[in-house]
Amino acid sequence: MASYSELMAQAQSLMAQAEQARKDELSAVIADIKAKMKQFGITVADLGGATGGKKAGKSKSSAPAKFRGPNGELWAGGPGRKPEWVRAVLASGKSIEDFRI
Repeated sequence: MASYSELMAQAQSLMAQAEQARKDELSAVIADIKAKMKQFGITVADLGGATGGKKAGKSKSSAPAKFRGPNGELWAGGPGRKPEWVRAVLASGKSIEDFRI
C-alpha cells in the first residue's frame, strides 16, 4: 500500500494535470466563441455583457481606466473583485500588464 506522502504527491500531480486540462479546454472554448461572435457579428453588448444596458462612458468607478480588455472593457485596477475578463485573462496564463492602456 502506498504511503500518505506518496498518495498526496499523486493527488497534487493529478490536480495539476486537471488544472492544465481545464485551461486548455477553456482556451479552446473561448477561441470558438470568439470565432462565432466574429462570424455572426455579435458583440458583448448583444449578449447582455458589461456594456449592454449601460450608457456609454458610465462606470461605477470614478477612477481613470488603466486597463482595456480584449473586447474594449475598461478597468481601473482598484481593490475589490476583478472583472470577469481580468480573471479570464489571468486564468489563461496571460499577464494583465499586456492590457495596460
